Amino acid sequence: MSISSLAAQKNSSDSANYSQSKDRTMDVPPSPRGTRYASLVDQVFGFLALLSVCFTLLVLFGILFSLVVGAWPAIDHFGLGFLTSTLWDPVKQEFGGLVMIYGTIATSIIALGVAVPVSFGIAIFLTELSPSWLKRPLGTAIELLAAIPSIVYGMWGLLVFSPLLATYVQLPMQKLLKGIPLLGPLVSGPPVGIGILSAGIILAIMIIPFISSVMRDVFEVTPPLLKESAYGLGATTWEVISKVVLPYTKAGVVGGVMLGLGRALGETMAVTFVIGNINQLSSMSLFSAANSITSVLASEFAEASEGLHKASLIYLGLVLFFITFVVLSLSKVMLAQLRKSEGTKS
Repeated sequence: MSISSLAAQKNSSDSANYSQSKDRTMDVPPSPRGTRYASLVDQVFGFLALLSVCFTLLVLFGILFSLVVGAWPAIDHFGLGFLTSTLWDPVKQEFGGLVMIYGTIATSIIALGVAVPVSFGIAIFLTELSPSWLKRPLGTAIELLAAIPSIVYGMWGLLVFSPLLATYVQLPMQKLLKGIPLLGPLVSGPPVGIGILSAGIILAIMIIPFISSVMRDVFEVTPPLLKESAYGLGATTWEVISKVVLPYTKAGVVGGVMLGLGRALGETMAVTFVIGNINQLSSMSLFSAANSITSVLASEFAEASEGLHKASLIYLGLVLFFITFVVLSLSKVMLAQLRKSEGTKS
């Protein structure tokens, strides 16, 4: 008998044995005990997941309820006029939150205006332009900025950055724009380097690691096939980034920007050091000292007397809660709109 016929017989025998063993395996019914155990595990897991969601919602509504209760004396006394008044006088028990609201929004906008372009450049360099040996150490160094405590940023901003800003930015800009309508008042004021612009730049430095990390991660999920196809058609690096990478990942980019904005809105100690902590806004200069909601809470809450003063501070906390809620809600709506035209993942 030839070798080929022996091999054919062996293969047919193995196939028959496999079919018989498969039929026997399929004929064995599942164990009722194992089925009940798996069902019980699924039920317990589902209950724990539901409990986690309910706990989170309970904490959220508990915080909101406590803020409303604590701020109710100020809400009842000042009403919505609290949001448009610039007067803050604890002696006369007259309070208005417009200066703090303006300071919070202005510093956050400045922070985004500085941080987003820088973060975009960092993410593009790390994903598209950086040599392979430099990607890991450079990315780690940028992420380490997020580990620096905010009070260290505040001390550095007060002792080092503010004098440099006053000497090399504010004074030259005042000389250059002196007498020019609209632009001159934006840089007026004593050249001390403390104010809204300084706080905004410090916030920008603090949120750059968060935004750049998110952007880098979403840029890396772009399928290489799409980029290689664009390069194969003769596209430049900028064309690949602007016409392939960004359209595919724009929802993630917007999410990273909103994450940085949420961080900027809630930052406390760094802003307290460099914003000036003045509850009256005398001009619209970017270098004028002002206050933010978080900084006034940090500096006055411990010494606030019971009554309208403490209630007004809690009222400011409630306003910050709603500002953050509105910003996050708008970001969700924007992301939902962007996902409709986002590139199909493959």
